[in-house]
Amino acid sequence: MEDEHAILALAALAQLTRLQAFQALVKHEPDGVAAGDLARLLAVPQNTLSSHLAILARANLVIAQRHSRSIIYRANLSEFQKVALFLLQDCCGGRPEVCAPLIESLAPCCPPKTKKEKSRA
Repeated sequence: MEDEHAILALAALAQLTRLQAFQALVKHEPDGVAAGDLARLLAVPQNTLSSHLAILARANLVIAQRHSRSIIYRANLSEFQKVALFLLQDCCGGRPEVCAPLIESLAPCCPPKTKKEKSRA
């Protein structure tokens, strides 16, 4: 990832409403949220939210898909992963003990299901 792209993504998240919108979209993965529902969820006027979502979309952090009359927004988690990895690149300078606590804290709160667990569901 280039520095300019990382700066664009970080700048997009450096505003409270955009950060809250992105966090809400992450919580609603993989289904996404309709724009109007997201505006109500965040208690933000729809036109204001639309501007914020456009900034997040330009930073490639959200994806919009039209479904009938609604636009469904989803967090672009693969792009966010690239930003996070860009920030952590070479974090330990060749000393894994420095990064170990950070890596452990990044363990997902909801680990992926194993094949056996999926077949039971």
